[in-house]
Amino acid sequence: MSEDHMTFPQRMWNVLVSSSEFLSCSLLYSSHEELIREFLQQDVTVPELLSHASIWLLRYDFVFEYPRPVMPNMVLIGGINCGQEKPLSQEFESIVNASGEHGFVVFSLGSMVSEIPMKKAKQIAEAFGTIPQTVLWRYTGETPPNLANNTKLIKWLPQNDLLAHPKARAFITHGGSHGIYEGICNGVPMVLMPLFGDQMDNAKRIESRGAGVTLNVLEMTSKDLSDALNAVINDKSYKENIMRLSALHLDRPIHPLDLAVYWVEFVMRHKGAQHLRPAAHDLNWIQYHSLDVIAFLMAVVLVATFISLKCCLFCCRKCFCKKGRVSKSSKSKAE
Repeated sequence: MSEDHMTFPQRMWNVLVSSSEFLSCSLLYSSHEELIREFLQQDVTVPELLSHASIWLLRYDFVFEYPRPVMPNMVLIGGINCGQEKPLSQEFESIVNASGEHGFVVFSLGSMVSEIPMKKAKQIAEAFGTIPQTVLWRYTGETPPNLANNTKLIKWLPQNDLLAHPKARAFITHGGSHGIYEGICNGVPMVLMPLFGDQMDNAKRIESRGAGVTLNVLEMTSKDLSDALNAVINDKSYKENIMRLSALHLDRPIHPLDLAVYWVEFVMRHKGAQHLRPAAHDLNWIQYHSLDVIAFLMAVVLVATFISLKCCLFCCRKCFCKKGRVSKSSKSKAE
């Protein structure tokens, strides 16, 4: 779920989705086990292989993620891809400088989506023509006929270096974790167009923090995109919120890349650092969830309750029978 405060229906849906993810991952694991046998020359399942990992480098940061318990061998390195910005090439520097006081917008749907259907491309191009900013659009498809003069189609762009530029006004992204962290690191408000996987969840998290606007890429109109861009660029609250997230994210004693290097070398120095590995990996499903303990305690409670009831019934019968005999003997004497 995209929120950590959920109602009962949301928690129910969350459990169902989590269960379905577990089942789908199990099916996905089975397709990789042949590769494991081929390269490792041993018969081992993917969960078994993962359970013996010495260290987990997780691209998380609780500025963006919701708090959760983590194990000692889990190291959070969210933002590892946000390196020191490099000087722009002469081509990009000239485009950025020509944008003037209005600045520029970076648009990329990731490495997997470099072109889109012409109908949607024309809608996007129309929206870009309504804003005064220069738009750098990573796009390799056919040029839309209505492309405005302020829009530059580029096959590749230095995304992090552009976002780090002080003239960057907005970042249009598909909501992948790589781009999300670059937007947070550089303090650029976002317009998010999630496509699949975790991108929907990422987009909702940024939106819930007031640092961006989420659009349905299939249903949006040119006006929707234009309104979203005008909102994140001209409404100061979006910039303030993303800068707050950026300040929290960057306030750390060591860069995530250096942290990752340290822990990898730590594991190497200490021959696997097995003291960090939790014993939970050696438990079966019943033991892990303490179902056997719960069942035993329930059985003890039921047996104790049963014995208590039997004792109470026995005492009641004894008392009532004794009273009955006393009453009968009293009547006999009276007669």
